Amino acid sequence: MNLDISVDGQTLVLTLFGIMILIAGFILVFRNLLGKKENEELSEKYKEASWSSPLIGRAKYPDVDVFKFTGPLFNFGLLAALGLTLLAFSWTQFDEEVFIPEDALELEDDIEIEPPRTAEPPPPPPPPPPPVIEEVPEEEILEEEEPEFLDQSVEEETFIEAPEPEAPPPPPPPPPPPPEPEVEEIFKVVEQMPRFPGCEGEADDAARKACADKKMLEFIYKNIKYPAIARENGVEGTCVVRFVVDTDGSISNPEVVRDIGAGCGDEALRVVKLMNGMGEKWTPGKQRGRAVRVQFNLPVKFRLE
Repeated sequence: MNLDISVDGQTLVLTLFGIMILIAGFILVFRNLLGKKENEELSEKYKEASWSSPLIGRAKYPDVDVFKFTGPLFNFGLLAALGLTLLAFSWTQFDEEVFIPEDALELEDDIEIEPPRTAEPPPPPPPPPPPVIEEVPEEEILEEEEPEFLDQSVEEETFIEAPEPEAPPPPPPPPPPPPEPEVEEIFKVVEQMPRFPGCEGEADDAARKACADKKMLEFIYKNIKYPAIARENGVEGTCVVRFVVDTDGSISNPEVVRDIGAGCGDEALRVVKLMNGMGEKWTPGKQRGRAVRVQFNLPVKFRLE
């Protein structure tokens, strides 16, 4: 016969306290039963008694001999030990029930989605035009004239002006400014969207996506705390947090793009930032087999139960 017994921690603690109280009650009952006998009456009764065996007279007064209760107390101890063992093996830690709205990932308004901006190679340049053969007209070859002879002799009275000093060369041009750092492109829709961790063992992409969505919602609604001011004023609605899943699976640039007030947007942002503290990181999105940065819009619904 299989016993299917499940006991939570609170029931186990209460049972232990009950057993301790029961043991204390047994002790008090025995003390009261044995304490009713007066010492003077017993001493007068056994004043001239003699014992045939030392075992019979091992107690001063046989009427208050506690050894005769050895059997019942031993059986009670066995029963208590068996009960504690059964409770210890039946102790079960139940998962905390997390309330997740049915339409947790649905947004009331359509979000404009841009097509993926994948950098495509530029088109090849057009072919060069065919060469044009032009006819070269025949020109007459002109005979070069002989240069005119100049007298460059210098006499004593000839005044020669010193040449003007040459101007210094212009300074070199300043170096070009350093190139701006390349900013990696952020996609909104890719071939393989990023996934919450913990579901890589599923069979196909559809099963992995469904499992990842479920685990992400459990993480969000398990850690979220309804702001007290929003609960007191009956504030309900949907906040939207936008963040980027980097190529290494970490979360960056989280921001609230839709807030219902009363501290709900800040609380949703706080829970999203907790994702970087998990033991595992997101599975990054991929475009053409390459990990890319992907923007993710997460709706967080606040509903009073």
